[in-house]
Amino acid sequence: MTAVTPIIETERLTLRKPGPQDWPNAQAFYASERSVGVGGPRNEGDAWRAFAMFVGHWDLCGFGLFAITLKDGPDAAIGIAGPFFPAGWNYPEIGWHIWTPEYEGKGIAHEAALATRKFARETLGWDGVVVSNIAYDNTRSMALAERMGAVRDDTLNFPPVGACAVYRHPEAV
Repeated sequence: MTAVTPIIETERLTLRKPGPQDWPNAQAFYASERSVGVGGPRNEGDAWRAFAMFVGHWDLCGFGLFAITLKDGPDAAIGIAGPFFPAGWNYPEIGWHIWTPEYEGKGIAHEAALATRKFARETLGWDGVVVSNIAYDNTRSMALAERMGAVRDDTLNFPPVGACAVYRHPEAV
């Protein structure tokens, strides 16, 4: 666990703990068809609980999914990416969602996911199995996981998130 909420900077991004300023973009994403791969679309209450879970994960665990913001843009997040390991899960996960459609396909999720996976390995000490759980029809996220060097591992049982493809990340970053 980390004592200080970290901020990660990459070439184009600032990654930080999600906050209230991120709710409008999160809500719009979870209400849209674009969120089908992560349990959506959701009504406002269910979207709120999903977002609150990501914010609360930081307070309970000392880490969590980072809000993705552009260095040269507003502070409101355009998505989230990073380490996630709620109670009851078999393995820690590196997850990502791009909330704002105009930023899809620009390598932002890749840049954020690589930086946060490095943080999980080096700062959090995640040296064993680390996965990304991806809906079977989410081919874009599967391609991203593979681009990151993760391989699909059908031997890993991951019932907490339901039926999904489990991608195992390499142990070296």
